[in-house]
Amino acid sequence: MTTNAVRPARSLLFVPGNKPDWIEKSIAAKADALILDLEDSVPVPLKVEARAVVRSKLAWLAEQRQRVYVRINRSPYLYDFDDILAVVGPHVEGIVISKPVGPEDIDCVSMMLAEAEFRNGAALGSTRVIPLLETARSLQFAYEIASRERVGAIVGATAKNADVARALGYVWTPDGRESLYFKSRAVMAARAAGKHAIGGVWQQVKDLDGLRKSSVLDRNLGMSGELALHPSNVATINDVYSPSADEVAYYEGMIAALDEAQAGGRASCIYDGEHIDIAHVKTAHEIVARAKSLTH
Repeated sequence: MTTNAVRPARSLLFVPGNKPDWIEKSIAAKADALILDLEDSVPVPLKVEARAVVRSKLAWLAEQRQRVYVRINRSPYLYDFDDILAVVGPHVEGIVISKPVGPEDIDCVSMMLAEAEFRNGAALGSTRVIPLLETARSLQFAYEIASRERVGAIVGATAKNADVARALGYVWTPDGRESLYFKSRAVMAARAAGKHAIGGVWQQVKDLDGLRKSSVLDRNLGMSGELALHPSNVATINDVYSPSADEVAYYEGMIAALDEAQAGGRASCIYDGEHIDIAHVKTAHEIVARAKSLTH
């Protein structure tokens, strides 16, 4: 198992890179991370302008303590080096890449990042890669992609009538049954490589009840967070991916119960009607620690 994961993010909000006012307003959504988009949300004639806008906002976003990723463009054969060169530096945690066909695309991007880091005076290897697994081949090679050193997380997201649905030929439904297999495959590949899996993405942005149900499903599958298309969705996503006060109290009680049992010479006990031992308490410690990390 490799371990070079990015810091977890509950919510990653896409923001069009050609909209400087939207970029500034986006921090009010309180997303754990922004994805400044140079790709699909930017009209082709505005791509170069968007690159300059994004570059101009990076230092300001850093002053706001806002975590930032940038989604770059690609041609049918190669990712855009000019995009990479424009944004690599201390204010960008990583780049998001669409539609990789396999681990060879990660290797190519990694070489481009190394060159950009050298030219821009950034630490070698400091820029992470988050691939969107949107092709059938990338899903088939999910572990090989996730295990590449530069990769900090992989995205196993769905969207109605979008790239993944077209690549696999399925019909999207709100309950997500048709995508359970490949989302689970993304989670297992990510965890086997010591990385995070990111879910989403909910297109019906005004349907917050539907968003919550979809987010709970992804969280229960093992996703660590998810993509967001609209600022109004961020609060719901953050809530779903944050341990509730009741959950924290339950798991703190579990830890205390086993501590008491171990003090009495036992390795297990009954807690809230269930048999628990050290395996369950390890999970409890992880959840309590995650809750504390979100409040600091």
